[in-house]
Amino acid sequence: MKWAGEWKRQFTSFNRNVKLFMLGNVLIQVGMGVFMVMYNLYIRELGMPETVNGKVISMTALALAIMLVPAGFLSDRLGRKWLIVGGAVLTAGTLFYRGIAVTETPIIVAALLTGLFMAFVQVSGIPFLAENSSPSERVHLFSINFAFVTVANVIGSLAGGIIADVLETVFFLSTVEAIRWSLIVGAVIFTIGLLPFFKLQEKSSEVPATKREAVRVEAGSDDSLKRNLIVIFHFSFASLLIGFGSGLVVPYLNLYFANRFDASNSYIGLVLSLGSAMTAVAVLIGPALSRRVGKVKALILFQMLSIPFLILTAYTTSLWLASLGFLLRQALMNAGNPLQSAVAMEVVSDKYKGLANSMNQMVFNLGWATMGPIATGLVVAQGAYWGYAYAFSITAGLYVMSSIYYYFIFGRRKLASD
Repeated sequence: MKWAGEWKRQFTSFNRNVKLFMLGNVLIQVGMGVFMVMYNLYIRELGMPETVNGKVISMTALALAIMLVPAGFLSDRLGRKWLIVGGAVLTAGTLFYRGIAVTETPIIVAALLTGLFMAFVQVSGIPFLAENSSPSERVHLFSINFAFVTVANVIGSLAGGIIADVLETVFFLSTVEAIRWSLIVGAVIFTIGLLPFFKLQEKSSEVPATKREAVRVEAGSDDSLKRNLIVIFHFSFASLLIGFGSGLVVPYLNLYFANRFDASNSYIGLVLSLGSAMTAVAVLIGPALSRRVGKVKALILFQMLSIPFLILTAYTTSLWLASLGFLLRQALMNAGNPLQSAVAMEVVSDKYKGLANSMNQMVFNLGWATMGPIATGLVVAQGAYWGYAYAFSITAGLYVMSSIYYYFIFGRRKLASD
């Protein structure tokens, strides 16, 4: 109760801008959650080969990766609010179009545009929250925001599968029509999320000289470009390995359950939703573990504990064991994300934090873009069992490499709050 009360107290202390952003972000993430679960099933029901799904995932991630750094630059120059609003409006348009497109080229082009426009929303959100909060609020703020986004994906994932199944079984729509209408509902929810964004107020990111000096001293006196680029490189390389690994399996988890176990849309939506729910809980528990063992060790511990469950998911022939393995891997692997952000913001000087954030997201999405065709190619060549087994095994190896690299680079640093 004390723990829950502390989180409630922190949330009520946030200002109006923060609460409006969180409300809008929750709604657009519900809409995106529907698309994450249903869109590659939609492509499959259109009769297209598995490789089209790989192209869609790759083009979305590649466009996002290409635009993140330019979007961050524009966000600094033009202001956070209108980059968030503009990016979200254009993204909503692409989602409606994707819900009705039925041929390969328009589907791939629309996926690319979604990635381009979502970059503006994604890169501006965290700086906007930082500018509307005090340093003492940010650990709880980022954790709560991540948890809300995760829960929103739970709702979207679950709703997408249920809507499609209800339309198919109760209203006797064809499978492809039922999924199409679930996608349109997702796009409508995303659009409703724009309304709170229009009420946001721009807030100057200018920091008073005394506070700026205090932050500089706290972050470390060495703010040279060379030193920070080296640190950013290390973070980016570790993120690239994770991006390669997750890009092999995460975008195709719904197809994994559908192809290997012939699971229903509702079951797939339920399992993916439960995975997100467990992640939300693990994220809120993560700070307590980091206080005990330090942020770096907690991050590595979460990643390494996820490996056995990833291997279980790769090789089991039981739907229940596959679901259990997925749920535990999902929660453990993602629980470390806020901790990684905290470490990055601690060891990078203040004036390079935006660059670090953009680069970290960019290389992660490059990993997804690169691995999309490889993942679908493995399934096409090796079948639903061995194709996924090989993909999951490669992912496990990449996660281990990233954890080892992260430990040797950052594990021996004495960070301020460890």
